[in-house]
Amino acid sequence: MEEETQRPEDHVIPQLEITPTGSRQWFPWLVPAILVANVVVFVVTMYVNDCPHNTQPPPSCFPAFLGRFSFQPREDNPLYGPSEDTLLKMGALDENRIVHNHQPWRLITCIWLHSGIVHIFYNMLSLLLFGIRLELEFGYVRIGILYVISGLGGSLLSALFSHAVSVGASGAIMGFLGSALSELITNWRIYANKFAVLLILLFIIAINVVSGLSPHVDNFAHAGGFISGFLLGLVILIRPQYGNGAALGCHTGPVKHKLMYQYVLSVIAAVLLIPGFVVGFVMLFN
Repeated sequence: MEEETQRPEDHVIPQLEITPTGSRQWFPWLVPAILVANVVVFVVTMYVNDCPHNTQPPPSCFPAFLGRFSFQPREDNPLYGPSEDTLLKMGALDENRIVHNHQPWRLITCIWLHSGIVHIFYNMLSLLLFGIRLELEFGYVRIGILYVISGLGGSLLSALFSHAVSVGASGAIMGFLGSALSELITNWRIYANKFAVLLILLFIIAINVVSGLSPHVDNFAHAGGFISGFLLGLVILIRPQYGNGAALGCHTGPVKHKLMYQYVLSVIAAVLLIPGFVVGFVMLFN
């Protein structure tokens, strides 16, 4: 396997703890379930990989005591994981197979695959640190939609502009980051610490931009996930505003309906998001 085809989209997102006070809190079960699903898929992938029987000659899998769960030789996969052939067998993103072999399902299955222990560790850490906060605030339905659509957006952009095998949940996780930024914009009036939240988000974005400069990172998946999450957040992460425009917990008036600027942002985002996906799919399959 060539090194450039193993490209984890790893990044660490610090916990964002500054949120509107008084907002409804949901029990976060979906994000932990996604984490468990990713780990289970990785274990199954390593079982299918069966390095000692599929690496010839001679087997140099490590550590030997793991048996069929042992990792590929470091020269094949420096991230301590399976081979590229196994990842392709399990549904990795590959533009040629998607278009010429009519396998569009790879745009979704690749989100649940990881190329190694290092890759899945950083992605799942980011998922927990950032996804839990969003699910607490907005519930499992909207966060589930956000995760899948952002992951699909990352896969679509990667398939359009990258020609290497790619796997990972980073597109979906970057969608969480993009949605957090758009949620701050559309619900700006109800944050008591607006600029503190904005600075934290900009710092997190800067970290991920810098991490994108490191080797093996699929920046197209990052960008596609972030943009999809940002636009989708403007549509589904809207909160009602208080009558006097004061921060949540400091209001004197009743809750009003959503404000005009929120509707305008939602319409603009939907107009960009839906045709964007349509054009992307047309370009890919053409």
